[in-house]
Amino acid sequence: MKALVFRGPGQSVWEDVPDPGIEEATDAIIRVDAVTICGTDLHILKGDVPEVRPGTVLGHEAVGEVVEVGGDVRTVRPGDRVLVSCITACGRCRFCKESAYGQCRGGGGWILGHLINGTQAEYIRVPHADLSVHALPGALDGKDAVLLADIFPTAYEVGVLNGGVRPGDTVVVVGAGPVGLAAIATAQLYTPQRIVAVDPAPARLEAAKQLGADAVAAAAGEDAEELVADLTEGLGADVAIEAVGVPESFEMCTRMVRPGGHVANVGVHGKPATLHLENLWIKNVTITTGLVDTSSTPTLLRMMAAGRLPASSLVTHTFPLNQMEEAYDVFARAAVTGALKVVLGGQPHDTVAVKATSQGK
Repeated sequence: MKALVFRGPGQSVWEDVPDPGIEEATDAIIRVDAVTICGTDLHILKGDVPEVRPGTVLGHEAVGEVVEVGGDVRTVRPGDRVLVSCITACGRCRFCKESAYGQCRGGGGWILGHLINGTQAEYIRVPHADLSVHALPGALDGKDAVLLADIFPTAYEVGVLNGGVRPGDTVVVVGAGPVGLAAIATAQLYTPQRIVAVDPAPARLEAAKQLGADAVAAAAGEDAEELVADLTEGLGADVAIEAVGVPESFEMCTRMVRPGGHVANVGVHGKPATLHLENLWIKNVTITTGLVDTSSTPTLLRMMAAGRLPASSLVTHTFPLNQMEEAYDVFARAAVTGALKVVLGGQPHDTVAVKATSQGK
């Protein structure tokens, strides 16, 4: 089969690799119908995630069809359409029993495209399939459903829930990439008073407004901090969600949050960020970090099937699976291409891609 293989920092190749097979009785083999690229994949290619060894197939998000299962798999069978979660869960360890699947100690957690071969391939081996794949409602489009593999549960759990968003809050989302936009969409479930989006890219700020942001600001200079101060009479945001993963955006969040507020860090950081405790110690600020657990995925699947999540608007570019390298190039140059979420599989929607590219110019 073909797969995208990590060859070291800055190097990946779409090439022939051996087909996966059942290795444990809890495994499932999935034929990929739709797969996407995550910002974390770009971090891996930059060398920010040293645990990923050369030779690993990248990717941790997919939708596909079950073609084979091990003898102990009970929840899916060959022929089922399924969502492959970015998190694998053994279901037996202490953390899985607490629904903290991201911290699984039984051979799960974030392993796909990280510690074992991932989803950017024609076929995938998924360990612990009973808790790590989810059957899809028949009417749900694969290119929409694939967004529930990572970005929607990440935004919802690590951003909105960890941030403690409540009715009437002022919520600031720093970073209007796919996860930040999903945070804007899911924060609205808790009826905040206002949502402010911060990003340097005009196209992404426009997308944020379309998804429900009440105000937007460029990340450069002090515009964002001044806007939040003006909107809150100098108090600051109740919740600041960091969805970039660079020191500047994290430190901006800590400056914009009010006393007693919450900073929910979602971004994947490759460099140290300064924690200014000389300013924060007196403010009663709560700072949370986290890897998504995907415990909310069944709920989000029901919401998407009911039309309550705006998935399609986040997909700006689609490609056939064999154009993986081209898709990476478009996604990595999002400031130029206007890319939000890139989905591979099936037939490309050229009109969508052209529109998104023109927005980025």
